[in-house]
Amino acid sequence: MADRAGPLTLAGLTAGALVVALVVGSLAAVAWRAGDGALGPGDWGAVRFTLWQAALSAGLSIILAVPVARALARRRFPGRAAVVTLLGAPFILPVIVAILGLLMVFGRAGWINDAGGALGLPPVSIYGAHGVILAHVFFNLPLAVRLILQGWQEVPAESFRLAANLGFGARDMFRVIEWPMLRAVLPGAALVISLICTSSFAVALVLGGGPRATTIELAIYQAFRFDFDLGRAALLAGLQLGVTVGAGLLALRLSVPQAMGAGRGRVVARWDGGRGWLDGAIIAAAILFLALPLLALTVRGLPELLSLPASVWSAAGRSIWVAALSAVLCLALSLAIAVAAQRLAGRRARGLELAGMLGLAASPLVLGTGLFILINPWIRPDRVALVMTALINAVAAMPFALRALVPAVARIEADYGRLADSLGLTGWARLRRLLLPRLRRPLGFAGGLAAALSMGDLGVIALFASADTATLPLQLYRLMGAYRMDAAAGAALLLLALSLAAFWLLDRGGRMDADA
Repeated sequence: MADRAGPLTLAGLTAGALVVALVVGSLAAVAWRAGDGALGPGDWGAVRFTLWQAALSAGLSIILAVPVARALARRRFPGRAAVVTLLGAPFILPVIVAILGLLMVFGRAGWINDAGGALGLPPVSIYGAHGVILAHVFFNLPLAVRLILQGWQEVPAESFRLAANLGFGARDMFRVIEWPMLRAVLPGAALVISLICTSSFAVALVLGGGPRATTIELAIYQAFRFDFDLGRAALLAGLQLGVTVGAGLLALRLSVPQAMGAGRGRVVARWDGGRGWLDGAIIAAAILFLALPLLALTVRGLPELLSLPASVWSAAGRSIWVAALSAVLCLALSLAIAVAAQRLAGRRARGLELAGMLGLAASPLVLGTGLFILINPWIRPDRVALVMTALINAVAAMPFALRALVPAVARIEADYGRLADSLGLTGWARLRRLLLPRLRRPLGFAGGLAAALSMGDLGVIALFASADTATLPLQLYRLMGAYRMDAAAGAALLLLALSLAAFWLLDRGGRMDADA
């Protein structure tokens, strides 16, 4: 391949070096400052709660997801593909929006308590450990369904046909065919979900708190904002990093099915019949559980949209700016690394890809803690709050972008690389004329994902922002704290619309004339 040490390779190596410097520098700052800190009983309680709620949330999500995935795997009905696609929506749904929706259904003045009150039942509270777990199940049930559904789809249809010919009943079918698949898929799926739940911040911030429902990330925030104890915050960030890395290493030893695009077209052919009404009821219950909070939010927030205070619109403008900058940074760094990794070989290519994946090693709040420690002696953190938020979210989204871009670049080079070499197409001309026109689809998807994730961020901005630099998620949280729930519902609806629009515009823009 031509131009192995050309400008494209140098650009990729520079991008990889920048990511390594950001992540390693932040973690080094955390490690350095952690020596000044000391943990109290409440901090160790946060560690125990983090691990406990992550395990319980993962277990409940998996238990509930198995019958839903089984019903989706064996039933064909109008709108099935749309249902499976919508199961991926919580991934780009801003966490604070979903939490407000859950409050409007399960909160003290929510629909469930209103209905219970009409029947003379005592009110129930969503705040506390059970509320944190409920929210985690809401977010992770769709992911669990998609992961398990992928496992079901990989079972050959011939297995079910042979079992039917042998006269297997439903119990034998489950024992011989389905249980071995579940036994292979469930541990990996549970570990991925528990890994996600260990870095929970916004859920614990709103629904948890107190000595019995504080996660490590919430404890970091409290050490920053309430005590300004940077040493203790750094020590907690080190613990959070240890938990994340430990769970990540364990996940690498287990088989984890793919969730993206799972089950959209294929229905597993079954000859064992089964009770269709039961599968229909299970699917309907899952859809109701996932859609009800968003419906409640829409009903309450829609009339408030036009009367939102000016501070909300200003915050929305800052969120758009942060999301745009984050998407640009993510795409620039990821594209440079993906192209350079293709032009390098062997260990150097894998090392460069690994550098781009470093965003998985630490949560955004841990990276934010390190950057706060680094810049605090030199500049007021609130002055760079928006830039820091965009930068950290860009790095956090890079693993997803690389996963889309690296195989796409490899396919293009395999199909057209020799022709481009014979035409002398190298350097920036190769990027402009060969790669970019054929990368529009993955670039659009990756950019949309980065923009949506950054638009809904509440963790990093909460560390850095002042009253004048709040983004829309932080402004929404402040409205909720002031018990202005109608305005909060309107702001949440605006945030939801902006996040979905950012993803749709970029993803759709990448698909238009992608193969032209």
